[in-house]
Amino acid sequence: MVTRKKEGALTAHEKKIVKALLDKGRRNQDIQALINIDRPATINSARITEVKKNKKQKSASDDEVAFYEIKKQSVDPATGLNFLDDERLIRAREAMILAVQIFNSAAFRFKTEVFSVLANIAWTYLLHEFYERKKAKIEQKDGRSLLLSQMVERPDCPLSAGAKNNLRSLKTIRDEVEHKLLGKSDVKWLGLFQACCLNFDKAMCQLFGDQLTLAHELSFALQFGRMNVEQLSLLHKYEIPPHIDAVDARLNEKLSENELADLEYQFRVIYTMDSASKSRSHFEFVRPESDEGKDIRNVLVQHKIADHLYPHKPGAVVRLVKQKSGKAFTSHNHTQAWRLFKIRPRKWAKQPENTNKEFCIFHAAHGDYTYSDQWVDYLVKQVNDAEEFAAIKAVKV
Repeated sequence: MVTRKKEGALTAHEKKIVKALLDKGRRNQDIQALINIDRPATINSARITEVKKNKKQKSASDDEVAFYEIKKQSVDPATGLNFLDDERLIRAREAMILAVQIFNSAAFRFKTEVFSVLANIAWTYLLHEFYERKKAKIEQKDGRSLLLSQMVERPDCPLSAGAKNNLRSLKTIRDEVEHKLLGKSDVKWLGLFQACCLNFDKAMCQLFGDQLTLAHELSFALQFGRMNVEQLSLLHKYEIPPHIDAVDARLNEKLSENELADLEYQFRVIYTMDSASKSRSHFEFVRPESDEGKDIRNVLVQHKIADHLYPHKPGAVVRLVKQKSGKAFTSHNHTQAWRLFKIRPRKWAKQPENTNKEFCIFHAAHGDYTYSDQWVDYLVKQVNDAEEFAAIKAVKV
């Protein structure tokens, strides 16, 4: 005996609809196609035949049939959302799309204000839907629904700590909109807004399905407007009004260094203007949790670039190469090596900082160079190769 799965059977309401459509002369295959729209488990034609053979089956009213058809036709095939059942999610997505589109538009100057308001609305709808599906009570005694700030503080809030901190800061900015002009803050809080968008897309997909991603509407990474290097450098020449700096200070005062560095709190991309070969000249994105990402974070957050990544003075390099290679390696050889491989400029160069940053940096404060572990390892490899070591020794100093 074959056991029929419960989700593959018609519900009592669907049976009434099927009966009414059969009475109207609809074909089995057309009824089956209609019933299967947006249905988690589709039915086969045998279920329609069962209804047809059941003489006791009651029919739905004309109004019930009309509403059922309208509801089925309201499904978005791309997202699977239905305006009659999923209104909050549809409005949440549209609010975030509008927030980003307005922020990106060159036609508007009211960017920070509009983004903070619309993003707050988007998140409120999203979390309302989450709690509604959990059968949690959204409406309070005063008749108002739960505020975003209240939902963020609930112990069962599904968001990460970084995302919650981001939304707390977003609320502070939105509240300031009611009292102050924040027009010069658009660029200052780009990282917060970018993280807000990425967190929203992540939460939407995790809680309600990957098909709801905003990537199709907003392209890669919900990217904000482009700015070239010259524009970015000019921005730092303009003073930020004191009241905006005061808001910014309030956003950060309660957060630890690690919380401020969380990419789910504020999104950051760092560009450096170092000379590079063609093979190394492209932008490179690394995962924060990778070894390389952790090293970068140490540089950006802890400011240990010299000590952490370039710990060796020339004498230490010579000593380490001798120890690791077992070969005679002198300070003269080291000078020959950095000249051969063009690691740094010669003494009295007009641009002493123009080094190969993989191996060496210049310290303007005391006018000397230090070297990385990679440089030591590279030299050991060269010294252990007879031909390469000979090429180093042949360099005239």
